[in-house]
Amino acid sequence: MDFNLKIGMTNESILTVEEKHTASAYGSGSIYVFATPAMIGLMENAALNCVDEALGDQWTTVGTHVDISHSAATKMGKEAKAIAELIEIDGKKLRFKVTAYDEKQKIGEGYHNRYIINHEKFMNKVNQM
Repeated sequence: MDFNLKIGMTNESILTVEEKHTASAYGSGSIYVFATPAMIGLMENAALNCVDEALGDQWTTVGTHVDISHSAATKMGKEAKAIAELIEIDGKKLRFKVTAYDEKQKIGEGYHNRYIINHEKFMNKVNQM
């Protein structure tokens, strides 16, 4: 398998924080600010989309590890953006530096690992469980 991946590839994902993205909605807190799980999801989406096109139709990635800090609150109605940069390739194991911002400041950062899988084979295994 020869994937067209290169260290330094980047991608960003953006959303406007709505009630469904808040800590209260996720059950991870009781206030209406951008939830840590929602921020991590945005970071994972940036990493997924960073490499997905280069992998082709039969392949995708699944998240395997996150090491993230969430350092600032973002209120509803504000834009949140996550940037993923591919920093390491070890066979099918990929490592990303991820950073999140709102309209004013950095709100989170850390590392995220993903693993390249064959979509059909993976789903066949899942369906046999």
